[in-house]
Amino acid sequence: MSPYQLIERSSPFTRQSSASRPVHAVTPGEIEAGSLPSGAREWAAATGFRGEPGELLLVPGTSGELQCAIFGLGSEPADAPFSTGKLARSLPAGDWHFQSSALDAEKLALGFGLGAYTFNRYRKDRSQDVRLALGDGIDADDLGRQLAAVYLARDLINTPTNDMGPEDLEAAFRALGAHYGAAVSSIVGDDLIVRNFPLIHTVGRASAQAPRLLDMRWGRKGAKKITLVGKGVCFDTGGLDIKPAASMLLMKKDMGGAANVLGLALMIMDAALDVELRVLVPAVENSISANAFRPGDIYRSRKGITVQIDNTDAEGRLVLADALAHADEETPDLMIDMATLTGAARVALGADVPPFFTDDETLARDLHAASVAADDPMWRLPLFKGYEKDIRSRGADITNAPGGGMAGSITAALFLKRFVSQTARWVHLDIYGWCPTERPHAPIGGEAQTIRALYRHIRAII
Repeated sequence: MSPYQLIERSSPFTRQSSASRPVHAVTPGEIEAGSLPSGAREWAAATGFRGEPGELLLVPGTSGELQCAIFGLGSEPADAPFSTGKLARSLPAGDWHFQSSALDAEKLALGFGLGAYTFNRYRKDRSQDVRLALGDGIDADDLGRQLAAVYLARDLINTPTNDMGPEDLEAAFRALGAHYGAAVSSIVGDDLIVRNFPLIHTVGRASAQAPRLLDMRWGRKGAKKITLVGKGVCFDTGGLDIKPAASMLLMKKDMGGAANVLGLALMIMDAALDVELRVLVPAVENSISANAFRPGDIYRSRKGITVQIDNTDAEGRLVLADALAHADEETPDLMIDMATLTGAARVALGADVPPFFTDDETLARDLHAASVAADDPMWRLPLFKGYEKDIRSRGADITNAPGGGMAGSITAALFLKRFVSQTARWVHLDIYGWCPTERPHAPIGGEAQTIRALYRHIRAII
């Protein structure tokens, strides 16, 4: 069963046939070397086509019919590996195939597929009905599951909170599990107190939709145990420390960590990797009401660590704390958590390069290598022990909001590290989950970050 069926989309790909037209993706040097076929070469010269990045030229045949297209890669195509995403929105309708290129064929196709994404749940966009015909050398199944994972993450983030609250996120979670035959359970509302998840309950109790911990299990018992934890704050008002209006505009994306781990889980399950997979998502809405948690409150976590609330807008680390402590009790071989956690991460590295944190040097090297190979950026920041003092609290074991405003992404990671004491291989990713400016392979909106690299790493270690 295709993963596209899960997200109710059709594939942007087809198998190559005589009906598809060629696209020549070329660098300026290749144009000068005369690599284009006769007719296309003369047309490019006549129109002044230079092969600049993203430049597109449609070439007519001798009878005026559309013969082929020429697409510019620029002189350094490796710097923009997914520039072909523009073709999914700019080519005339029909089937096309890449004739030849300096870039890897699978990377060209992946770029095209990423650029074919649209989010039209609430409005009807004009469809170009452009498909890319894949050659025999491409693993179409793996390419398809990577795209389906990205599309799923983007769809979940782009959906506004009126249709993606904790209940809706649970429905999406269960749909993914059902699609692959996974076992899914949830702990909801006051049962979180009974089952000892006090921080998840605390953050989400003020919402009209009850807080919950979602749990998915899939795979072979006894295989390498992979646990994914994703922050599922479906909307963040900031709580009683309320955000200004401008800062609330994108807060539907505060469940981006959950969306991304679901995309990663899709790839793992669709590829039938020989792992024992567990996915945990604390799904809450940080709202304001008479029973909202307050600045100055102190709560005991699942692990027994007491936390002083010095800012109710630092809620993501609270729900992750209980979920990580729960995951850590099983001592998985690899634990990955993903969260739209701090603005400090964006100040440090911008929107496109999420930081990751781990004490495992081998894991850090492997993740960096997978990131480069997959063109899925991430960058390591340190779990600097010198900042441990900043998360200490006079009234409790730790604070959820260190003062001073410095090294916010690092201190948040150090906070989370307190709740992972048994698992040797743990990595925390502080993602943005959003594309703020349109790029060839990504429209403005929700974005999948690092999951293709993580998938590549997991495949390599089993």
